[in-house]
Amino acid sequence: MRHTAAKLFATLAIATSLATVAAGSALADPSGTPAAQDLVGVGSDTTQAVLGQFSTDYNASLTAAHDTTSPRLYSWDATGTSPITTKTGATSITRPNGSSNGVTALNTYTNTTVDFARSSRAPQTGDLTTDDFVAFAKDAVSWAGNATGNAPANLTTADLKAIYTCAKTNWNQITDIAGYTGPNATIKAYIPQNGSGTRSFFLKAINGGTGSVTLGSCVQSYTPEENEGTDSVFNDANAVFPYSAAHYIGQLNGHTTTTDNKGYLSLRSVDGTNPISSGALNATFAGTNYGRVVYNVFRDAEWNGTNTQATAIQNVFGPLGWICNDTTAGNDISSYGFLALDFGVCGSVTHL
Repeated sequence: MRHTAAKLFATLAIATSLATVAAGSALADPSGTPAAQDLVGVGSDTTQAVLGQFSTDYNASLTAAHDTTSPRLYSWDATGTSPITTKTGATSITRPNGSSNGVTALNTYTNTTVDFARSSRAPQTGDLTTDDFVAFAKDAVSWAGNATGNAPANLTTADLKAIYTCAKTNWNQITDIAGYTGPNATIKAYIPQNGSGTRSFFLKAINGGTGSVTLGSCVQSYTPEENEGTDSVFNDANAVFPYSAAHYIGQLNGHTTTTDNKGYLSLRSVDGTNPISSGALNATFAGTNYGRVVYNVFRDAEWNGTNTQATAIQNVFGPLGWICNDTTAGNDISSYGFLALDFGVCGSVTHL
């Protein structure tokens, strides 16, 4: 059960808004240029859709409460036209695509351009000690194959590691899956681009949760946009691709665009465990090495600040804030395929 705590808003108590999230198209970039004071994020593809929904619902709650002064919340997608002007008076920047590029933008610019980065990965070497990774939900990463193709319904961790290190390059080499006899066909293994949190997490997961697999030369050099099964390369019976289970469930729930949907792919099991249970993220799967917390990242000085913008950040993202406590935010998290974090975990900070 989602724990609801008293909310400490500086100027007013924000009323609980819509009770449910209707299935519909995934939200995109802000419809106009956000104001200079607004909270604006960039980065991860995996969490862009749910952050877009957060922005709509949080801003609607301010309107319903007749609050015309508090900073609003906005999120720019990982892909689209580039460069972008993130808010009024901001420096025009190349659109950040992926968790690492979002964190880089956060550390390159000030809050006149970027206030937070969406990240589907935890802190890693190269991040700053002043980057505060603030938890908001649970995801898991599995793999997807062409829906009518040659891949089995399940692969073991050992199989996935062998595929991505090129120890196994043909489906007839997959001999440890009960009831599956692979055809003589070359596996087409794809991986998202460098800077993708899903990429780095998956390569660690298939290595047993520590270190990282070094990709073999058979892995395709072309890097499709993560969590989008519409790329024509997936219209191939032998294609496999890492995929966020939460994002896939969100797509099943109707949160899609022309490109941001499962397309040719279907999500598969790992080590005999299905990532989906009763239409939701399987908590058992999310409890394995394939489960991950997803974050929004802030500069430490602003996360711990006392000015109006810092207060707004806590009102939205903090442990007593809207995302961690409001019923509508909880419904958003569920509708977009994620699992809610326990009170005290949601809004908690991790850093190097």
